[in-house]
Amino acid sequence: MNSTLCTICMRGGSQSIKNKNLKLMNGKPLMYYTIKQAIKSKIFDKIVFSTDSKQIFKYAKTYGADGWFLRPKKLSYNSSSKVAAIRHILIEAEKHYDKKFNFIMDLDVTSPLRKVKDIINAYKIFIKKKADFLISGTRSKYNPYFNIFEIVNKRVKKVKIIKKKIIRRQEAPKTYNANASIYIWKRKNLVKSVIEPYTAFSKWNVIFYVMPESRSIDIDSKLDFELVEFLLKKRKKW
Repeated sequence: MNSTLCTICMRGGSQSIKNKNLKLMNGKPLMYYTIKQAIKSKIFDKIVFSTDSKQIFKYAKTYGADGWFLRPKKLSYNSSSKVAAIRHILIEAEKHYDKKFNFIMDLDVTSPLRKVKDIINAYKIFIKKKADFLISGTRSKYNPYFNIFEIVNKRVKKVKIIKKKIIRRQEAPKTYNANASIYIWKRKNLVKSVIEPYTAFSKWNVIFYVMPESRSIDIDSKLDFELVEFLLKKRKKW
């Protein structure tokens, strides 16, 4: 029987917004939305959070997520790998519950606009496709074949160049942005591989779960925070 672990990572430090995970959004700490979405989905055997902050630890427990350890300092720097932190949760959870989890889904606290149905549908697709890894995202507003540029040797050039002449953005190949909302791994791919998610595409069976732009804002600035807060306030259902 398959067993699925939900991981939620929340560092105490934040470069863009101070105490971001605890910052109130419509009267609730930002973390509240992701924890409650995970619980409402009813697809997880366990929901475990990881943090280096005693204050975050206290609040996360009250909202229904499991936690019994503080994240090691070596996994809590701005430069630390999030995937390494997720692996650490998995190892701790399997020791704590004395069981192995077949699948691991990570939900990012900075993307609370996802809906419960996104969590459920992404999981169903992952299982159906027998994928190694799933990543969520949305259609790109800007396209590297059309209106994204780089400067090389002081000259401006398009990031992606193809033989076909493209006059309108709609004629360019479709591209997508990751939205930092949902990630799913098979256990063996998370535990045994040192591959980070964005370099796994050529080696694993990777699938993409497409979400609308309206549910794909990853909070990385004060403006993002205000916009997400406004959109969540308008929403009647998750």
